[in-house]
Amino acid sequence: QFLDFLQRIARQPDPPTLVLVTHHVEEILPLFTHVLGLRDGKVLGAGPLRPTLTSKFLEQIFRAPCRLSRRSGRYQLAIRTRKDRVA
Repeated sequence: QFLDFLQRIARQPDPPTLVLVTHHVEEILPLFTHVLGLRDGKVLGAGPLRPTLTSKFLEQIFRAPCRLSRRSGRYQLAIRTRKDRVA
């Protein structure tokens, strides 16, 4: 419901700037244009969403092997285990 609410706000004629703080890439809606990645209170990277939000970038943030994918404009993240299985 909250994500639907954000989408409704973004569709307004003159929408406000929206900032989403999350640990879940699945919550990043197509309406967001930029990303800021933090680890231990330090900025690891920032910039336009598509070129910045990558598997490699998320591996630095989560300190785990990641696989980021996009489907219908939405992101999905899989964390790999040591045996190369997707968790």
